[in-house]
Amino acid sequence: MLSPKKVKFRKSHKGRIKGVANRGCSISFGDYALQAVEPGKLESRQIEASRVALTRHIKRGGKVWIRVFPDKPITKKPAETRMGSGKGGLDHWVCPIRRGRIIFEIQGVAPELAHEAFMLAAAKLPFKTRIMNRNEKVWESE
Repeated sequence: MLSPKKVKFRKSHKGRIKGVANRGCSISFGDYALQAVEPGKLESRQIEASRVALTRHIKRGGKVWIRVFPDKPITKKPAETRMGSGKGGLDHWVCPIRRGRIIFEIQGVAPELAHEAFMLAAAKLPFKTRIMNRNEKVWESE
């Protein structure tokens, strides 16, 4: 799973995910892309699960780009712990996703195969997505 090698601070504030992505919102590498329609936090496990579903469906043909990286630490306190005594320990890593952010890109596969693969990958993600072509939006997905 993806995680940073080194961070400046071990624990971060929660923050809010507001607005529309102004970076990483256009197709840069591949022919087809999976774009987030609503904001959310994408865990490293979810990125890996959707990547595996994507690459298995295209049978390792073509090339896949992962355009997001989980670099925000999420902490959690142990179960049945009393209130107080500070912030919990590191639990997992997430990537805050704004609306319009490109998550995956594919090149070198047929349009139908790319659509099916992105539908399988989108099922693993915690927010709605849409499938894009390099020229225009192609298909809607859930």
